[in-house]
Amino acid sequence: MRIAVNTRLLLSGKLEGIGWFTYETLKRITQDHPEHEFIFLFDRSYSPEFIFGKNVTAVVAGPPTRHIFLFFPWFEIRIPLLLKSYKADVFLSPDGQLSLLSSVPQVAVIHDLNFFHHPEQLPPLVRWYYNTFFPRYARKAARIATVSEYTRQDIIQSYGIDPAIIDVTWNGCNARYIPLTEKQNAETRKAFTQGESFFLFVGLIIPRKNLIRLMQAFNRFKEKTGSSMKLLVVGEKKWWDAAHDNALQALQYQKDIVFAGRLQPEELHKVLAAAHALTFVPTFEGFGIPILEAFSTGTPVITSNVTSMPEVAGDAALLANPFDVDDIADKMIQLFSSPQLHQSLREKGMLRKNEFSWDKTAARLWECLEKTMRGNLS
Repeated sequence: MRIAVNTRLLLSGKLEGIGWFTYETLKRITQDHPEHEFIFLFDRSYSPEFIFGKNVTAVVAGPPTRHIFLFFPWFEIRIPLLLKSYKADVFLSPDGQLSLLSSVPQVAVIHDLNFFHHPEQLPPLVRWYYNTFFPRYARKAARIATVSEYTRQDIIQSYGIDPAIIDVTWNGCNARYIPLTEKQNAETRKAFTQGESFFLFVGLIIPRKNLIRLMQAFNRFKEKTGSSMKLLVVGEKKWWDAAHDNALQALQYQKDIVFAGRLQPEELHKVLAAAHALTFVPTFEGFGIPILEAFSTGTPVITSNVTSMPEVAGDAALLANPFDVDDIADKMIQLFSSPQLHQSLREKGMLRKNEFSWDKTAARLWECLEKTMRGNLS
């Protein structure tokens, strides 16, 4: 079989959530199935690191989709022509965007519907594009893969899609994330927080990541405990606006909030392992990979009790209402005040992370592709 894949998010040194999903699953699928041919469709020059085997053919089909105005011509003009030219049997799109004009069976990986539930958190043009086309992509898809049971149910209820064509793959976690020694952790604390213990936030700074309420909760934690603890914020300030700035400036303990920016995976590993806890309390999440990363490094987790996060965390994390600053602060105080609870969550997290892996994700995505290909042959 010849499988064409949208690989436009395989960007060297710039892999984000969907990019990592694409990388980790395709690396395994192409190597595990050498009998099949894979056509990787890039929208710009690519790095050789993304050509995982002799059964992978790379095709560069510009122009680069750097702006949303270029999405439509790329998916509706370039992609149909390439699928026909290379005689693809199936088209896999890890970012969920399909070609409405192609008759080739297509598999969309839809990671979440945040744009449907919270359109106000997106620029107007992006909001319009996603909410205009993703319902059509979902109806066009021969099959849909998604990363949590929560999102599966959301797609069913929001778009009226047949449950029988939606497969849950879940996400995995990079194997590099392991516990580090106390000496290494002390060096990390010295490098990032002047040697002080810290709570850790990881993620793009956009509204749904809920950093404003987390900062306010941290301030209340400081007020009630008098602790020297810091809050380390790791992530690009993609949506740092006046609301974030005003919230920060209003805090008594704003100087104890440290902004590290976007870190490379090696540095992210270090801060995850050294953190007192990951405080990851978004208001909406399709999965929440940082939860698994923290579990894998032996770091306790405080996360949200909404959307997909309880599904990922199981009984291995403290769950807080992300809309309630006092509840988030209370969970921080509980974890700070109880060494027994801290150790218990470390142990539970190390067990829970074994339920998820990129090997399992890739295998489930391949099963979804196989179902699509069998349907195409029947």
